[in-house]
Amino acid sequence: MKNGIFFATLYVENSLIMKTLKQLIYIIFIGAMLWACSSTPLKNTTNTKEEPVVIANDSLEYEIIIIDPGFTTYLNTIAKPEGFYSQTYLENKNRLYVTTWNYRANNPLQFNSNIYENVIDYSPHIDYGYEVNYKLFNYFEFAQRKYRMNLGIGANRYSR
Repeated sequence: MKNGIFFATLYVENSLIMKTLKQLIYIIFIGAMLWACSSTPLKNTTNTKEEPVVIANDSLEYEIIIIDPGFTTYLNTIAKPEGFYSQTYLENKNRLYVTTWNYRANNPLQFNSNIYENVIDYSPHIDYGYEVNYKLFNYFEFAQRKYRMNLGIGANRYSR
């Protein structure tokens, strides 16, 4: 009879161990699923300082330095590639944008002086070259998006 009690006790102990192992496996499985399904952090915690964009035409001794954070990223990701617009198109848009920009820069009580800090010396009679016109145009496009403003004529497509 002792053998029967031994087998019964062994069976009960094995059953209890199996239930505990089964529960432990379920807990580990659920924990692994929660860990695997968790999202990654949205914010980049590294503080990388963006280098200013320099727009220059050495033959004309003309230089614009853009320090606005995010412009380099905009230029590399959202802006149309160089060659997409003709130089004439860029010059015409820049004339319009510069006129509006300078008006706002000269009226700091009416417009945000933190945005319009400097007047831009842009003459329609000087050929600044494609690169200067391209980067200046894209800065104006970037600024309109970032600051939700309109530098041109018509509805503000960036304020929505």
